[in-house]
This record gives sequence, C-alpha cells and structure tokens, in this order.
Amino acid sequence: MFHPEDYFDLVHTEHATLFEKVENVWEALSGIGTYLRLNLQSGIEGKLIGNPLIGKKTRVGRGTLVENGAVIKGPAWIGEHCQIRHGCYIRENVIVGNGVILGNSCELKNCLVFDGVRLPHFNYVGDSILGYRAHLGAGVILANVKLSSDEIWVVGPHGKTATGLRKFGAILGDYVKIGCNSVLNPGSLVGRHAVLYPGCQWHGVLPAHSIVKLRQLPLEILSSKLASNERRE
Repeated sequence: MFHPEDYFDLVHTEHATLFEKVENVWEALSGIGTYLRLNLQSGIEGKLIGNPLIGKKTRVGRGTLVENGAVIKGPAWIGEHCQIRHGCYIRENVIVGNGVILGNSCELKNCLVFDGVRLPHFNYVGDSILGYRAHLGAGVILANVKLSSDEIWVVGPHGKTATGLRKFGAILGDYVKIGCNSVLNPGSLVGRHAVLYPGCQWHGVLPAHSIVKLRQLPLEILSSKLASNERRE
C-alpha cells in the first residue's frame, strides 16, 4: 500500500480530512470535487490587482495576491498569503494551501497543493497532489493521461497496482524538488525529499531521499557515433 502518511505530514494542509479512510494516497483525488461542494464557502478576502477572472465558486484567503490576467474558474479554495501571478490558470476542483506561489503560465486541475509549494513558471499540474514545500522548476509537466487513454497503473518495486483512474498525474511528497523541463508520466509517485535533476523523464515509484540525474553522452562522442553510422550506410 502507498499510505498518505508515507508521503505527507498532514499538519501542513487544512484539508487533511480528504485522506480519511484512504489506503492508497491517490484515492484522495476522487474526493476533491465532493469535498469542495460540501465545504467551500465562496469569498474574496485577499487583494486583487487589475481584473483577474474569478468564478463564483472560489475562496481566496487573507493576504493572498491575485494578479491581473490570472484565471480561477472554480470550484477552487485558495489559502492565505499566496501569490497567484499573471497568466496562471486554475481550473476546476483545485485546493491550494497557505503560502503557495503559482506563477505565469501554470495550469492546475483537480489537485491538492499543500502549504508552501512553489510552481513559479510554465508548469502543468493535473490530477496530482503536491506535498509541503514541493518545488517545480520552470517547464515541469505532471502528465495525467496516457496516450492510449487506458487505466493508469502505478509501477512499483513489487509490481503493478491498479488505480481505477484514467486521469492521474503524480504524487510528490514533502520537500520534493523537480528540475526544469522534467516530465513525470501518469501514475508517478515521488517520496519525501527526493530530487529529480533538470530534463528527467520519470515513471513509477521513486523512494524518499533519492536523486535522479539525466546522463547524456558528451557532444564530441555523440558526433563521432553519428558519423560512424553514416559511413556504414
């Protein structure tokens, strides 16, 4: 089993009840819409700059800044002291904790973002859960649908586990850091404090405190191999 407590310290979200009676951590994703329908109290307590587009089913907490050009469709629950920057697109069923930065050209849909998360530039976060102080570098994508549109399975050290979901991006534990332009394939789980360096493509279960680096051939070696192939042809 992939228990929520293996990935998150639940004191870092006001919405820990989403994980009640959850055995595998991704099961919380299916409950976000219902949770918002039952608990969301719409209202804008933060500061708006210019004319951001904000749907009626939206809560923006105290001290949160929403810049001109941001779009929050809702239902959405945005915590306190966040920054929702120009060009951010928050779609349906999104819960954002306190002290979160959502930057330019970031898109979020059906996800839970714990306190202190940083998504500053050009990120896609679909059907995912991001733990406390997780950080995505510029251009990081959490892909949530297989090209075949089949059910998504979690591939771990003990085999494959069915999720029952056709849309499921990633689970990032507390303090996870993902380098620029990395792509996490559907059904990825990344343990606490793990780091993926820039340009990585990941699929499966990454244990806590792991480091993943992209290894590339030096340019001169690559050029030599290409020239050798051309001579054989």
